[in-house]
Amino acid sequence: MLEKRRQIGFFRWSNGLIPVLIDGDLVLYETAAICLHLCDTHPEAHLAPPMGTAERAHFYKWLMWLTNTLQATLITYFYPDRSVLPGNTAGAAEVKAQAEARMGAMLDQLDAELARHGGPWFAGERYSALDAYVFTLCRWTRNFASPAARTRPQLGPYLQRMLARPAVQRVLAAEALAPPFV
Repeated sequence: MLEKRRQIGFFRWSNGLIPVLIDGDLVLYETAAICLHLCDTHPEAHLAPPMGTAERAHFYKWLMWLTNTLQATLITYFYPDRSVLPGNTAGAAEVKAQAEARMGAMLDQLDAELARHGGPWFAGERYSALDAYVFTLCRWTRNFASPAARTRPQLGPYLQRMLARPAVQRVLAAEALAPPFV
């Protein structure tokens, strides 16, 4: 469990980014950095495979892909105006449509990874820090015009397993998030 002195939120030290983890005097932003810090400082939680293993290398690969590819595309989808000149609503609409189209292939890639290993969690048999991240990013697709993550044959049941976790239910309640959750 996280100690009480750790907080996640948005603070002036965050470079304008969320999430932020404050761990004593340490202030971290960037999701991958926060995930790795939590994995390293809580090895007993088994949030990542053991160091030096092929499984750990794949964990790194997927963590970076989620951050640099999937989340980056979702940010483009939700904030298309950042990619065009001010007032260019037609351009922003095109950027958003292109991001959503790219998301389909990325969701298919997540679905294929779940099918490849056949385990209940994203990295296989054991729940890891990847699962919370995958769940969050897939949740962002719930209102897409094109098929959302929950419609994929592997991702759909996986997201339901995630949704059934008591910790996920507590977060949804604490954040007062309304259905649809995925």
